[in-house]
Amino acid sequence: MASWNSIPLEVAYQVLGWTAFVSWSFSFYPQVILNFRRKSVVGLSIDFVVLNVTKHSSYLIYNATLYFSSVVQKQYFEKYGEGQMIPVAANDVAFSAHAVLLTSITLFQIAIYERGSQKVSKIAIGIVLAVWLGAAVCFFVALPTHSWLWLINIFSLIQVFMTVTKYTPQAFMNFMRKSTDGLSIGYFSLDFSGGVTNYAQMAVQSIDQGPPSSLPQPNNSCNSIIPLCLTSFKTYSLLQIRG
Repeated sequence: MASWNSIPLEVAYQVLGWTAFVSWSFSFYPQVILNFRRKSVVGLSIDFVVLNVTKHSSYLIYNATLYFSSVVQKQYFEKYGEGQMIPVAANDVAFSAHAVLLTSITLFQIAIYERGSQKVSKIAIGIVLAVWLGAAVCFFVALPTHSWLWLINIFSLIQVFMTVTKYTPQAFMNFMRKSTDGLSIGYFSLDFSGGVTNYAQMAVQSIDQGPPSSLPQPNNSCNSIIPLCLTSFKTYSLLQIRG
């Protein structure tokens, strides 16, 4: 297993990682608090939250399995080489677990607070069912050969797909209402900050490990780049509507 070549870079990696954890983790609270104060979730897309729960659940499965499972780590080193570092840190696992908890709380708020005429769309239900059914099929495909690394990479791809998909219902709702009332901009600004620091963390690891072969795996890069681009656009859109 690879070790750090530079102590300053290792320290920077840890600082950036936990900064991303704090930014991403705190991003959930403004919306939860806003919902609690208003006793309403009108303005927040239910589809967005449902898709977000699936997104973070799949990401937790990927992070926790790769971080804690010695079997999966062994398969990772066999594929990428003993000199590589696993692309998951403790802050990734902590964030994923926290994200599942907070998105579940938001989903609970949707169940108990005023939500107007809004309900989960058939499209969102179809996407969630298709994703988890596909994951179940992949599990049984991986089972005979114990291809667990391949399986958790499927969950990473699911996470990327859900990241791209989940913002659409909220953006559409904002457009139709011509308003962002009931939606906290704090979520998107902190999500943006988390994306910046998380990608910087991966860049620091790549610099320390040297050659291009040690650059972050594509799926992990997408986990930061895609949210970074989307939240940048989303935050700008919110400011334009409110301005």
